[in-house]
Amino acid sequence: MTDDDLVARLRAALSDGAVAAAEQINADDLHDESLHPASGSPVCVVRPRSTAEVIEIVAAARHHGAPIVARGSGTGLSGAAIPIDGSILVSFDQMTTILDLDVANQVAVIQPGVTLAQLDEALAGTGLRYPVQPGEHSGSLGGNVSTNAGGMRAVRDGVTRNHVLGLQMVLADGSVLSTGGKIVKSSSGYDLTQLVIGSEGTLALVTEVTVKLSIRYEHSATLVAAFADLDAVADALPHLSVGGLAPAVLEYIDALTMAAITRAADIELSIPASVAESTGAFLVVVLEDSSADRLEHDLEVTASALDAHGAIDTFVLSAHQGPRLIEARERAFWVAKANGATDIVDIVVPRAEVAPYLAEVGRIAEEHATFLTGCGHVGDGNVHMSIFEGDPDRRRSLLDALFSAGLRRGGQISGEHGIGSAKREAYLRHADPVRLELEARIKEAFDPDGLFNPTRGGGRRTS
Repeated sequence: MTDDDLVARLRAALSDGAVAAAEQINADDLHDESLHPASGSPVCVVRPRSTAEVIEIVAAARHHGAPIVARGSGTGLSGAAIPIDGSILVSFDQMTTILDLDVANQVAVIQPGVTLAQLDEALAGTGLRYPVQPGEHSGSLGGNVSTNAGGMRAVRDGVTRNHVLGLQMVLADGSVLSTGGKIVKSSSGYDLTQLVIGSEGTLALVTEVTVKLSIRYEHSATLVAAFADLDAVADALPHLSVGGLAPAVLEYIDALTMAAITRAADIELSIPASVAESTGAFLVVVLEDSSADRLEHDLEVTASALDAHGAIDTFVLSAHQGPRLIEARERAFWVAKANGATDIVDIVVPRAEVAPYLAEVGRIAEEHATFLTGCGHVGDGNVHMSIFEGDPDRRRSLLDALFSAGLRRGGQISGEHGIGSAKREAYLRHADPVRLELEARIKEAFDPDGLFNPTRGGGRRTS
């Protein structure tokens, strides 16, 4: 069966216009937002509209022996959705139906191409929301499931896996498996839902997602606290739990990154020069509540706690400034990319290890004569660093040192972006061999012929 035969079979099986090959392939489908991984040449790009069409794609791929790479909105940062040579790239951007919005059970059943923005718009007026916000509202829920996406709100609301109740997926033999559902707990067999979340398209093709919804808070406020350095930020954090406070966002931003993102977004925080001169790091705190009075009380308690435990000064942003600063922080990657960043890493360590880890990062950067800047979800230990190093060998040595330091402190190589192709080599080099062997056996059980995304993610035998 030639490539032309494969394309002809797919065109006969799928909706009109669902298959693009050769010069019809859009270059925008051949990359995500990762900085290094290069695209291979796919046989075709297909856009299914239903689970039945995904089954047809898998059958054709098996017959042809062509690997399948799944793709959501292409907003990923790890190279997991970039096609490999000879592959079928399956883009889910036409599977965008919200199949069931069940307000009574506080769940939504959606196709994988539904974006965060689309779901949020559909929930307007219901009093509910989907709380996971990785920072790119055009990102798809299927892509979020693939990488177990997190974001700034993970400190209180958790990550994708905390809000997915069930999946429908097409397996490598073409069979359809449904896991979980509208139930909020189960002790019935292995939790296959959680196994597939974060697997980066290597185990199955997800065609439906059942997500748990949360109450939408009507009142919010943003505080910015200036500190001398990150050590001072870390020392203040434990005191923010006083009185049962549960901030929605706890984000550290170093002074250089804060200057860059506010300049790019044209935001003026009006921080006095005397404070700015003494500030090495900022803590951004977002509080939310259903009551304006309770929110005002929490603001006073939080500001008092910050001022009493090391803050040089604390500012409550206006209702206009607060959301703009959060949006600017979400765009930090684009600012770093525009300024020539060569790597974006998302190492996660225990929360109490963030400050000592970043102190070690400073020493590593100095040893490698490399410039880097940072911000991150200090509330859950997820450290984001932008690295500026053009020499490939020195960059690889630096990354190895950063990963090793994080792992020694009980961390992991990726907190939310995933492994993909960008970090696969490092993952295979640093991960526990027992873990890799077990992941390889799981992959073989789900996908014995290596059909799904065979050169991405972890869990592969190195021999």
